[in-house]
Amino acid sequence: MLMGIFNLEPLERIQPIPKAEFIKNYHRPQRPVLIENLTNAWNDKWTFDHVKSLVGEQTVPLYDNKPAQGKESVYEPVTSMRFSEYIDLLKTQPTDLRIFFYTLKDHCPQLLEDFEYPDIGLKFFKRLPALFFGGGLSKVFAHYDIDLPDNLHIHFEGSKRVVLFGPDQSKYLYKVPFSIHNIDKIDMENPDFDRYPALKYARGYEVYMKHGDALYMPGGWWHYITYLDGGFSMTLRALPRTPERAAQMLYNVFVMRLIDNTMRGIQGQKWLDFKERWAYRRTQRLLSHRSQRKT
Repeated sequence: MLMGIFNLEPLERIQPIPKAEFIKNYHRPQRPVLIENLTNAWNDKWTFDHVKSLVGEQTVPLYDNKPAQGKESVYEPVTSMRFSEYIDLLKTQPTDLRIFFYTLKDHCPQLLEDFEYPDIGLKFFKRLPALFFGGGLSKVFAHYDIDLPDNLHIHFEGSKRVVLFGPDQSKYLYKVPFSIHNIDKIDMENPDFDRYPALKYARGYEVYMKHGDALYMPGGWWHYITYLDGGFSMTLRALPRTPERAAQMLYNVFVMRLIDNTMRGIQGQKWLDFKERWAYRRTQRLLSHRSQRKT
């Protein structure tokens, strides 16, 4: 078995720059970048303890690293816990339990007063600032966001590793049809190049985030996230930047997802297995064509 590592470059890190420069160098060409010190002007309320003081009595749904099987919903939590107990868990021991898409408007509107939308040229969707929490064993499977937003992902407490692949790398990642992820048996930290040889050709970026770092992820970029210790992040989402992307977003949300959910409800695990076989055969055919062009 040939285990390996992905071909990853360190992601560029910059200090805050003028809006026109950000648009020219990153937003328009859709280049990811990590911006350090973007939150320096914010207050000191972006901590575990402050969040706990605001919403500690809430009961929150929690998710783990296991992919959904059969007719299970990917949005079905594995357990729930009082927020205060969950934060204590993150601060004291490793766990794979995560909070997914905790919207401030619905659950913690007080925090909406404690940040400013960065003036970097993105048209943020201001109804959907959302928090994501994870522990030292948490992983977020490789995927891209179904609605194709440009994301500004800002991290607090602890640190985490993010691996990024551009949309043009999907053909090497064994993307599953009617889905936004790849084959879930792929180990993104120790990829098996014998079983999944196309992974050798994928080119991506790697970045380590600490408190206050902001990661710009253009729409359609794949991301795989590993929490190195307990922490949380806020994602600010921007509307699709072109009519073509808006049309693709509408297809993804209202057509592709409907087809997938319907077939999953009817066939369960058979549908999931069929899609993964399809993904594998399609990617292997691409490799065969690539080899033929070289000979």
